Amino acid sequence: MGEFRTIRAEGGEFQAYVATPVAQGAPAVVVLQEIFGVNAVIRGIADDLAAKGFLAIAPDLFWRLTPGVDITDQTPEEWKIALDYMNRFDVDKGVGDIAATIDAIRPDSNGKVGAVGYCLGGLLAFLTASRTDSDASVSYYGVGLENRVGEAGDIEKPLMLHIAEKDSFSSDAARQVVVSALKDHAQVTIHIYEGRDHAFARPGGEHWHAADAALANQRTIDFFKAHLS
Repeated sequence: MGEFRTIRAEGGEFQAYVATPVAQGAPAVVVLQEIFGVNAVIRGIADDLAAKGFLAIAPDLFWRLTPGVDITDQTPEEWKIALDYMNRFDVDKGVGDIAATIDAIRPDSNGKVGAVGYCLGGLLAFLTASRTDSDASVSYYGVGLENRVGEAGDIEKPLMLHIAEKDSFSSDAARQVVVSALKDHAQVTIHIYEGRDHAFARPGGEHWHAADAALANQRTIDFFKAHLS
């Protein structure tokens, strides 16, 4: 369903996977990768969004480190590589690349562009809401959000958070910081999934949970239909 296109940004250019729906003039959604790159899981999410009527684009956010990273979560060796990329990733430049992606895809859309991110992408989705002109953003189990809640005052468009109650990449104290800081924000909707671990919505992942993944994904689709139509 998809193909790659080139996006120009500060310092160079990178590739982004684009999945196009049947209907023209659809709302667009930027799909923000996990630490494994624009792999089959991320491309599959983009394809699914296109099947549901959205123009989906997944930018290669690790291009400044190594273009075309495409690994899985299935082996210890791949996890080691992925964590190394995460530790070396420049978040601020990554948000700039997301902004460039939004600008590039908006003319092909109905004028509305949202973003959805997972893990590292979940953090980036929050920062997309606070730093870019995204029309609606969704964060799945964002890592390190507790260190970024000071930017909540800059969020002017709708943001949805899917939080795993037992996220092994985040402590209970960190989760409470996020919830306390954002629960009364007029633009923020928070869903907590009891008993779920990190990446409960990743197909084929160790902690994938079919029912809660389906629930979270339907909430995301309904959210985008409400705010991007």
